[in-house]
Amino acid sequence: MNKKSEVIIIGGGAAGFFAAINMAESNPDLKVTILEKSGKVLQKVKVSGGGRCNVTHACFDPKDLIEYYPRGKKELLGPFHTFMTGDTIEWFENKGIPLKIEDDMRMFPESNSSQTIIDCFVNSAESAGVNVLLNENVINIDKSEGQYSIETKHSHFKADSLVIASGGTTKIWEIIKKLGHHIIAPVPSLFTFNIKDLILDDIPGISVPDAHISIEDGLFESNGPLLITHWGLSGPGILKLSSLAAIDLARLNYQFSVSVNWLNLPFDQILDKLKSQKEKASKKNVLLKSCFEQISKRLWSKLVISSNIKANQNWSDLSNKQLESLCEQLTQTNFKSHGKTTFKEEFVTAGGVDLKEINFKRFESRLHPNLFFAGEVLNIDGLTGGFNFQNAWTSSFIAAKAISNK
Repeated sequence: MNKKSEVIIIGGGAAGFFAAINMAESNPDLKVTILEKSGKVLQKVKVSGGGRCNVTHACFDPKDLIEYYPRGKKELLGPFHTFMTGDTIEWFENKGIPLKIEDDMRMFPESNSSQTIIDCFVNSAESAGVNVLLNENVINIDKSEGQYSIETKHSHFKADSLVIASGGTTKIWEIIKKLGHHIIAPVPSLFTFNIKDLILDDIPGISVPDAHISIEDGLFESNGPLLITHWGLSGPGILKLSSLAAIDLARLNYQFSVSVNWLNLPFDQILDKLKSQKEKASKKNVLLKSCFEQISKRLWSKLVISSNIKANQNWSDLSNKQLESLCEQLTQTNFKSHGKTTFKEEFVTAGGVDLKEINFKRFESRLHPNLFFAGEVLNIDGLTGGFNFQNAWTSSFIAAKAISNK
């Protein structure tokens, strides 16, 4: 009997399990082992999407899908033609897990529970004969005579093929550097903005459904829901912006200017609405009578006061200058951000293995045969909304296919 080919996967997360299952199910001649440094697997899957697991995003055109990746856009176009959203949906349906599309196009398991995905991976891996070893913290990787030697704190392993799917793990990146790969220095990619400002004081929990946010005089901008928190600004619109500007904001040490258009509407359109309100609600107090349903009473009063409008003024009392000042606050409230707060449930980094050193037809190292990378260990990151998981599914599937077909 021929000896089975040994495959080691470093990382017991989404990409690691997806690669392991696809390999083991398609090629019984592979002996597949996952090395997980902690005592539990799939912990990021567990907390993703608020505990529901945002599996992917309902974007079905590769050319459209790559636009959601600030880093990795060009490299992912080919891989997405091989395995992308539709394939992900089919894969999970074949495992008995139908996905649903929500209004914002994010896709979740119909169960609304990330445990459904975890159970699927754990059970599928077990059925396919994948060996999952916990508390195996990798401390060194060597290559000799066509094999990889993996040293953990407790054991030594040999592999004919090695898949590194360890996510944004600094220690593993240092080990990868010793193999000759370049690492793009990691910085946080999804985070909220720390802002202290009178407008935001005392109104945490207030949100608007569709704001336009820009930073550094329009250098980066995004649209989307915005949430006021105890520490500043958050919500999907902010997280998208933090991802787009991750490298530049790190360079600025997270000291930067932010401009918010609370309604995502042009100045002239909002000014016309305010002038119409002045006529229709002339005897109503400005603080108490907003003309925009999207803005809560508490936020409205903050913006009105910041526009030099007195608490006892009615709409009919407002001068053209005051109307224009209020319009400016609605379309261009300026803040100074002094730091960031990591959005822990969706923690993602920009940075990782240099993409120039990867063969994206196989997700294989251009420096070392039979060394593969999957997921966030590469310098690829997506916006919030299921895109980072889709990168994990695509990269791990293609790496698994390359190893299985040898």
